[in-house]
Amino acid sequence: MPRLAGDLLELRGLTKAYGGALALDAVSLSFRAGEIHALVGENGAGKSTLIRLCTGVQPPDAGEIWWEGAPLPLRDPRQARAAGIRAVYQEAEFVPDLSLAENLRHAEGAAAGSPYWLDWDRVRTRAEEDLRALAVALPVTAPAAQLSVGQRMMAEIAGCLAKRSRLLFLDEPTIGLDITAKAAIRDFITQNAAGAGQTVVLTSHDTRDIELVCDRVIVINQGRIVVDQPTEQLRRQFLAHKLVTLHAPGRTVTLDLPGVTRRASEPHLAVFEIDTRLVRVEHAVAAALEGGGIEDITIEDPPMEEVIREIYASV
Repeated sequence: MPRLAGDLLELRGLTKAYGGALALDAVSLSFRAGEIHALVGENGAGKSTLIRLCTGVQPPDAGEIWWEGAPLPLRDPRQARAAGIRAVYQEAEFVPDLSLAENLRHAEGAAAGSPYWLDWDRVRTRAEEDLRALAVALPVTAPAAQLSVGQRMMAEIAGCLAKRSRLLFLDEPTIGLDITAKAAIRDFITQNAAGAGQTVVLTSHDTRDIELVCDRVIVINQGRIVVDQPTEQLRRQFLAHKLVTLHAPGRTVTLDLPGVTRRASEPHLAVFEIDTRLVRVEHAVAAALEGGGIEDITIEDPPMEEVIREIYASV
């Protein structure tokens, strides 16, 4: 997909401490215009603090934030929004008794200083259009309390991402969604980012989000950036394994191939790790089927926590 060159947001030596413990330790980082970035790390690594500083929720103890080549001290969320920086959080709050459209209107209006700043019909129409773009049918006039966590996330993205921001932070945007909804979210993110130089930074514990959506991966550990590289490079280095689960009527399941390691087994089931640098997944599956007696096959990525631990161990 086409990308625009140039740094949109640059962090210079950002430092933040809570109670004497460093959450961010002199972080210097830049987000290029039009790219989709993955920000990954274990819980407590510093991801949330970095987002809070970038969106103006909290000021840094030290360091600078530059926006399009000029200093931008973000000490108020309204300043961040005025610059085009927004965030959608997994735990985003909706007023339960208000409709989806009313919640979106309230959020937009509050950012402008008044919950009634935006025209009702305009907000409702745009919400409906954005939800259609996501290929989902959510009732914009129904109370938000009737929406699931996944539906609320999709609604937030529809209300915030679609042509409304220049830099958007997404916190676990596909969590709680089924396969179809995840695909719709991923497509929507990439299409919008590619459309007008829109920049996205997402946190995720789903390796497929990173592989299918992101151009670049930033790994943070104990408040420091330990990896910052293109996704393709990270894929070759750390995402070269798949987990294949085989179910069979027999009590034992075998798969003897170079690059295949048994991870777990129990009666009628075995989990194998496939090193895709040595053997293609489809070849391993074909070999399993040739042996006969396979009732079901599941192919998965290793948990993101394992990938992160491997990255931490390598730096």
